[in-house]
Amino acid sequence: MLYAKEILIVALSTLIPALELRASIPLGVGLGVPWILVFFVAVLVNIILGPIVYILLDKFVCLLKKDSIFERIYSKFVLRTQKKVSKYVEKYGEWAIAAFIAVPIPGSGSYSGALAAYLIGLSYKKFVISNLIGVLIAGIIVTVVTLFFKSVF
Repeated sequence: MLYAKEILIVALSTLIPALELRASIPLGVGLGVPWILVFFVAVLVNIILGPIVYILLDKFVCLLKKDSIFERIYSKFVLRTQKKVSKYVEKYGEWAIAAFIAVPIPGSGSYSGALAAYLIGLSYKKFVISNLIGVLIAGIIVTVVTLFFKSVF
């Protein structure tokens, strides 16, 4: 299969926290894979990644909340913060998370977007929409910048 190894590298590099498609798109283009294929694979993997991370966070937190010390810390900080920001989450939550995911810098992306959405109490459904929008925007930005620099050099 044409580009099978390179596509696997793109998909796996998209799964690296803090790098995600910000690294996998330039890597795939640098490996000689057509940019549209790289874009499609990196964006698709990143879109799927976000909801999985959100669900795993929820399962992990539920497991940890069985510990009384963690439960007290969680209740004291996270739940209190969620109550304080709830009016802003309802008004801007999904758009703020989408913008955070869309910013193509290391440290933003689906992993940290899922964590932020979970911590502020954004619903799963709203996060999925935010993640989709943010990943598409980030993918477009990273692809355009990558193609620009490739043409310059």
